[in-house]
Order: sequence, then C-alpha cells, then structure tokens
Amino acid sequence: MPAPLHVITVFGTRPEAVKLAPVIHELRRQPNAFRVTVAVTGQHRELLDQFLRCFDIAADVDLNLMTAAQSVTQVTARALAGLEAVLADYQPEIVLVQGDTATVFAAALAAFYQQIPVGHVEAGLRSGNVYEPFPEEALRRMTTVVSTLHFAPTAHARAALLRDGVDAESVFVTGNTVVDALHSILPSLPVAQPAAGRTILVTAHRRENLGAPMVSICHALLQLLERFPDVRIVFPVHPNPAVRQVVFGLLDRHQRIELREPADYLEFLTLMRDAHLIISDSGGVQEEAPVFGKPVLVLRRTTERPEGIAAGVSALVGTKTATIVEHASRLLSDRDAYAAMSRPSNPYGDGLASQRIEQALRFHFGRSDRRPEDWVPDKTCN
Repeated sequence: MPAPLHVITVFGTRPEAVKLAPVIHELRRQPNAFRVTVAVTGQHRELLDQFLRCFDIAADVDLNLMTAAQSVTQVTARALAGLEAVLADYQPEIVLVQGDTATVFAAALAAFYQQIPVGHVEAGLRSGNVYEPFPEEALRRMTTVVSTLHFAPTAHARAALLRDGVDAESVFVTGNTVVDALHSILPSLPVAQPAAGRTILVTAHRRENLGAPMVSICHALLQLLERFPDVRIVFPVHPNPAVRQVVFGLLDRHQRIELREPADYLEFLTLMRDAHLIISDSGGVQEEAPVFGKPVLVLRRTTERPEGIAAGVSALVGTKTATIVEHASRLLSDRDAYAAMSRPSNPYGDGLASQRIEQALRFHFGRSDRRPEDWVPDKTCN
C-alpha cells in the first residue's frame, strides 16, 4: 500500500475556512489515503478563529500575519515568505488553496516556486473586470496560471478556465464546497422563532464599495426603513475601519437598525434563514442564501457567480441609493415578485463537492483509475 498522500491546505480568511473545512474533513476520514496538514496565515485573525472553532479544525501551522492597517502588498509578501519555509519543511505532494485572496495567491506562488502541484478549489470564477472585485479578480486569475488541478464549482466556471487556455483534463466540475459546509451545519441551527415584522439582513465590505458607495448603501437602508414601518435591519459590520466609520456614523442611532459584530457561522446562517430579504456584496452569501429560499440583492455591478442571477434567485443592483431602494421596495411590496425570487434552489452544488475533490486527487496521483463525473446541476437542483 502506498504511503498516504501528503496534502497541505492553506487559508487565511473566513470564507476560505468555511469552504476548505469540508475538504479537510473528507480527506481526514481516510487516513490511510491522505495525510493533511492545515496551515493558516491569519489574514483575517478574528473572523478566521471563529470559524476554525465552529468546524472543529486546529491549525498545524499558524503564520499569524495579522497586523493593523496592513496593505494587500504587505499581506502577500509576508505570506509568500512565511509559506516558503513551511513548504520547504513539510514537502507536501500537493497544496490546496481556495478562492481568491492574497493568501491564496501567495500560497500558490510559493508552491510553484518549489515545483509543488497546486489544487485550486473554486477555480474559474470570473467577473470580466480585473478591478471588480479588487483585488480578488486578478488574484484568482493569477492563481489559475500556476495551478495544476482546477476544481471548478460549476460548468460556467469550467468554461471560463477553458477560455483561459487551461487543459480540460486538469479541470474537475465539483460543485461548490460551501454547500457541503452548509449541509453539515444545518442540523445544528436553532429552531426558528416567530418574528414580528420583516428583517433585512445586510452585509457590505468589498474594497470597491468603500467610501462613497458605502454612504449610498446606508442612505438606501434609511429610505427603506422610512417606506416600510414593519421592516427592521440587521447589519453585522465588518471589522475594517473604513466600513465601520461610515456604517456606525450613519446608521447607529436608528431604532430599527441593529448593528452588530460579525457573526460566527452558526449565527450568520440563522440570520440568513430567518431574514425576509438579504442585501449584500458577499460572494458566499450569493451561494448560501438560495438554499434557504432568500432573495439576494447584490451590491455590485458585476458578479463572478452568475448562476444565481440566471436562476432568478439574486439580482445585481449596484450601490446607487435609488436603484437599491427600487429593487428592495418591489420585493417588499409585490408578493409575486418576492415569490419568484424566493424559491429554494441549489444552483451552486449538491453537498458532495468535497467527495469529488477527494476522488480527483486519487485519480490525478494514480491512486484510482476512475475520473469523478462532473457535477451537473440539473440532476440535483431543487
């Protein structure tokens, strides 16, 4: 029997932790086949630690790179230098990264420099604009260039990779691991309680939405509260000072707005489940909310997750006050419009993405003769 395949997973932010946790657990269920080392950069220290506890994952290596007001350049440089030593010490057979952060690109580049294969989970997302989202769009494109295996969440992502010249044999359509994470945690959610009125859940943190766009978003929320007396807003506020200064400055004193610290995973899923409507610039929220049948108004001009738009469960509204108010008001006042967007659906995965990634690793390294079948949403969507 061959020695277990040594896999290092590297992540640094909350979304990466959520989406790699199911993969880590899937690989660790088979200790004779895989040896998993978990390395974290601590790019988002507080948010990351919450989710590691939630998924019962301990870091084997922690670079603890978080410092106040660090730039993307500083994060990337420090992660690249730190991971160089980690990879030289551990000598894994493959490095797994997820998504499009500075940690992801630094880990992929560090592995490339040591000629270690890279497996990119959630590969192939493209907005078509290198500056939106910034810097994520560029980081994921550059990660593609140095990756060996590309775990595309959907056929749309696979097509984007092929347009970029990626070898089709290296691409596996797996579904998105965020659905695996969601399915694993749903039984732990508290029982829903009857609510008085309707709740809008809001999140906003993208760099392109800082400054004037964030002000416009806040003004839209105030107008919605004025129009709809039965509506309240719950807004977990990102720790970025540029977000908090605007949000607390404009919204803190309104009686029907609850500004709160970032929620842990269980708490945030509960907030999504219990919300009437979600307004967000988050990629993960676009993927998770459809499972609960919650319409999402996306506070962006572009999205690398068009599957939700095509399925009719989310809509791009940008950050202009009038446009946000117009779309939200329609959903709050037109039952047919709301019903059309609130069908529970699953355009992003079926909860088996981690199994397909595990099978793909076996196949690539010659531990299995069977290539996993690509995920086809028509077979699994509600």
